[in-house]
Amino acid sequence: MIQPFHDSSPARILVVDDEPNIRAPLVRALELSGYIAESAESGQRALEMLKATAYDLMILDLRMPGVDGVEVMRAARQIAPDLILLILTGHATLQSAIAAVKAGATDYLIKPLSAHQIIAAIQNALQKRSQQTRRQHLIQTALAALRAVEMIETTALPPNIPPHPTSPPRERFHQRGLLTLDRARRIVIVNRTPPHSASLTEGEARVLECLLDAANQPLACQQIAQRVWQYSVSELEAETLVRPYIFRLRQKIEIDPQNPVLIRTIRGRGYLCAPEAE
Repeated sequence: MIQPFHDSSPARILVVDDEPNIRAPLVRALELSGYIAESAESGQRALEMLKATAYDLMILDLRMPGVDGVEVMRAARQIAPDLILLILTGHATLQSAIAAVKAGATDYLIKPLSAHQIIAAIQNALQKRSQQTRRQHLIQTALAALRAVEMIETTALPPNIPPHPTSPPRERFHQRGLLTLDRARRIVIVNRTPPHSASLTEGEARVLECLLDAANQPLACQQIAQRVWQYSVSELEAETLVRPYIFRLRQKIEIDPQNPVLIRTIRGRGYLCAPEAE
């Protein structure tokens, strides 16, 4: 569950550097700026601290004795997937920059930098995370509201009354290949032998209709969110909104939901409805 970000709570920051003349002044500057700051003199010590304490951000030197910075980043991602990672290095190379980005670094800072410049980078990273977290929380809230509305409609509406009688009239049945959607009763019929039918919530019916309209063409989650709910959101936020509907539709229409053939995932492109698949 995504929790709302609270600006009133000071961020907890871990400074990881084997040079005490860099580590100690930076921790002090962060504390004076209102952050909770702690330090580690090695990658191994940093990982031990991450296991014991929840940090919001880690600023990390790449070159240290023992476990190097990139290895620390990879291990840190396993321990704390939401941790913001900033690299601070005096040995910048293209190779190290690429490795840092692949390991999930938010920013790549090159020494020497003043404490003011480092703190500005930290503030920028925390602000971006705060905005992202707020948006994700709003999406989760909207999704919960949609589910609540669907539960009310499912129990309150007679099965033969369309959910939106004022909408422009359309054909009652939308048939493509093995799939037939009864718009009025919100039922999907899978024309196998023997035929199978399942009741749908309004959201499930609208998502399925969207996929049927674009049958055999992949749709990104952003496209589905825009067409079904007229939501303009990022792809990540759209995935949070759309995936639960895809999951439930697969449970209702696929023979093996773990290996779907009627609603397929096309890597990097979205979901594709293949109603003639079987």
